[in-house]
Amino acid sequence: MWESLVKMQNKRFLLTIIIMLTSFSALAQVTDYHAHAITDFYRDLVAKHNMLLDEGFPLPQWSKESHLSLMKEAGITTSILTLPAPHPYFGDKQECAEVCRQLNEELYELTKITNGNEQTSDTTFRFCATLPLPDVDAAIAEAVYALDTLGAVGVKLATNVYGQYLGDSVLDPLMKFLSDRHALVILHPHKPAPINNAVMAQTPLAMQEYLSETTRAVCNMISRNVLARYPDMRIVVPHAGAYLPIAIPRMKSLYPVMKMNGLVGDINFDRNITCLYFDLAGSPFEATIEALLTITTQDHLLYGSDYPYVSPQDIKNNMPRMRKYLDSTPQNSKQNQVSENKQMFGNHIVRIAEIRVYKKYLSDYLKAASRVGKESVEKEKGVVCIFPMQVKNEPNTIRIVEIYKDSAAYQSHLHTPHFLEYKQSTLHMVKSLRLIDTEPLAPGMMPLIFQKY
Repeated sequence: MWESLVKMQNKRFLLTIIIMLTSFSALAQVTDYHAHAITDFYRDLVAKHNMLLDEGFPLPQWSKESHLSLMKEAGITTSILTLPAPHPYFGDKQECAEVCRQLNEELYELTKITNGNEQTSDTTFRFCATLPLPDVDAAIAEAVYALDTLGAVGVKLATNVYGQYLGDSVLDPLMKFLSDRHALVILHPHKPAPINNAVMAQTPLAMQEYLSETTRAVCNMISRNVLARYPDMRIVVPHAGAYLPIAIPRMKSLYPVMKMNGLVGDINFDRNITCLYFDLAGSPFEATIEALLTITTQDHLLYGSDYPYVSPQDIKNNMPRMRKYLDSTPQNSKQNQVSENKQMFGNHIVRIAEIRVYKKYLSDYLKAASRVGKESVEKEKGVVCIFPMQVKNEPNTIRIVEIYKDSAAYQSHLHTPHFLEYKQSTLHMVKSLRLIDTEPLAPGMMPLIFQKY
């Protein structure tokens, strides 16, 4: 499955990805994994069905020009656009399929042309497709079209579509398809169904229920072992993981008695959590990030602006605050674990990664992989080798041999700014990742090799 995305050497290095938004001259490529496009067609569609206030607040204004302006000012290289709430299903499955097709084709057009000019590496739009759920067959068909024909980098899934929650067994065929495709899946909370309207009127969805929705949907998937059974998706959880840092430990503690009483089946918590990544939309506070790091590692944190629901000025103003909080964020034991996919020859760690890259991103990926390999070996004493190779007869397949002096050197590497930049900027370029486990035939040779050279 995919590698990690964003670790750091000390607390401030996470900001080599995030705080680039504070200046015009960004030193790293920043990809925004939580950004929305609200086209005229979508707004008119929602208005037609009297759903403009379905989520409890109006849709903000959006245009490609204003979005690109923010990106340029903030130093965002790529924004992955998704559709906001509400989901475009209004009771007619055929209409939903047709609407999703038009919406996806609109977003595809945005990825091609920007302000009348071909996009450059300075500011680009990519998109995750909207699927016509609750019709699972139609959703799979649209995902095939969006991924293969339109070049979508993944799909967006609502936490629920009018009561059809993620984790529902009826969605298993879609989950299998997305896993087989090693798909990037961006989640977003939607209005719960059913809902107590009086409660929503008192406390708007965005203030609290969105966090509950996100937690509910992810926990539903974990409780059915969905993410362990279909492990090759990369799930981006919004808003710094919502309440998952509280919910997951509770689920783990109650799991034995629940399973003993036949209330749940087998759950591989660690395998479920492995495919979860977390965007930091909502400008989480120090305590939020510290809590999140008890269930994940900093390499699974992603930048998210939540534009246009957050104003450009607020996006830029929030960065110094995030810098302060992240500077003081402690390391935790979760970050000091060495993956089971890394074999130690003596004290050395050796790993092989096989990465398949989408053809249209191949040139950019080769540059990024070559750069991070060179910088790592040059700058880090504990990095013995990071050697990317392109398979001759399969040019979209890259194999990387990595050798680290010891576990501490490996952990230090994962925290460096050049590694963080590489992971953040290439997530959407990679079609699949396979970490190859190896067993040394003569472990004692490794020290001899290094002594010789």
